[in-house]
Amino acid sequence: MADKQAISTDRAPSAIGPYSQAIKSGNMVFLSGQIPLDPVSMEVVEGDIEAQARQVLDNLVAVATEAGGTLDDCVKLTIYMTDLANFAVVNTTMQQYFQTPYPARATIEVSALPRGVQVEIDAIMILPATA
Repeated sequence: MADKQAISTDRAPSAIGPYSQAIKSGNMVFLSGQIPLDPVSMEVVEGDIEAQARQVLDNLVAVATEAGGTLDDCVKLTIYMTDLANFAVVNTTMQQYFQTPYPARATIEVSALPRGVQVEIDAIMILPATA
């Protein structure tokens, strides 16, 4: 197995289970799903789906940065939402965090997410060879 390095930062919520915020193997980084937890209070942020999506993306930024990359290094996202009626709001929010070419993506409606949140996003990054 390729060498694995756990990535951890206090600028994103600590893991609420037996997993790492991200795992780096070679120049690939696998970011665990982030939910809209404030990294300081570990509480779900207040507000609508836009506020939740923004916190999720801020958390992903923090983990990506700790891994030595940016969201521009993401090649694949998976978005889990409890209501696809919020799809357009999440898309609009994402456009504030990503540039073209956008990562490949799947969006899935699920019946529930941890802590009753409305959105969770995980990602795969490929870092430049020098990272």
